[in-house]
Amino acid sequence: MDIPVSRWHEVIPLRRSRRRFDSTELEPGVVQQLRALCGDFRPFAEVRSELTTGSADDILRGIAGSYGKVKGATALIAFVGNMDDPHVQEKLGYTGEGIILEATAMGLATCWVGGFFRPGVAASVVGIASNEKVLAVTPVGHAPEQLSLEERSMTGFGRNHRRKPLSQLVSGLGPADWPQWMKAGLEAARPAPSAINRQPWRFHLEPDSITVSADNARLDFFVSKRLDCGIAMLHIEVGALSCGVRGRWELLPSPGVGRFTVAAAT
Repeated sequence: MDIPVSRWHEVIPLRRSRRRFDSTELEPGVVQQLRALCGDFRPFAEVRSELTTGSADDILRGIAGSYGKVKGATALIAFVGNMDDPHVQEKLGYTGEGIILEATAMGLATCWVGGFFRPGVAASVVGIASNEKVLAVTPVGHAPEQLSLEERSMTGFGRNHRRKPLSQLVSGLGPADWPQWMKAGLEAARPAPSAINRQPWRFHLEPDSITVSADNARLDFFVSKRLDCGIAMLHIEVGALSCGVRGRWELLPSPGVGRFTVAAAT
């Protein structure tokens, strides 16, 4: 499946994590679209996405108390990775974010959940091999137009959507020398979601490339920073493609994550 550039680029600034759903069952046609999406958008053989309906509450019952818990979701997509692959985390973040952006474009609500769910239950529902693990999930469905009071409280009435300035994230090439594709890619990466809004990605710029690294290797909230960086990688590529520029990713050993190098302009 090719990236639907304009469709995903348009929803990047609109996507919000939602934790309150209205318990409406997804329409059969929507379920069919989501299943096809999970099969079609599989850029890496080591990562797959699996849709399940009817088991969301059991899988998401993984946080003590009710504060912050996802409620009312009737469907869920599990992101499964082959743990023999040293790059599984970034591949899963890239893949899962593609699924989430398309669900957003379909008018559905989503929320990356990487730490507070029941991976054993998820694994039993979707079925995994001995070398696989469910690393993250997203509920998917319909949500009220307005954020609930608890959702607003969790996001600090919008504070969690504030992003670090690029000056804190970028090294290498100075802003005056950024080509348009690079600027678009970086701006697309800024609103990318990350665990607790930590924004762990760092970008080193050269004339024809963007190298993504994690700020450090520390594991916060049981979610790999490489997974977060994989999400940002997809946003960078979508931003570059919006300018007609294609590139390729080279996956890197820690502390690097991936290098996007321009291949051609369309």
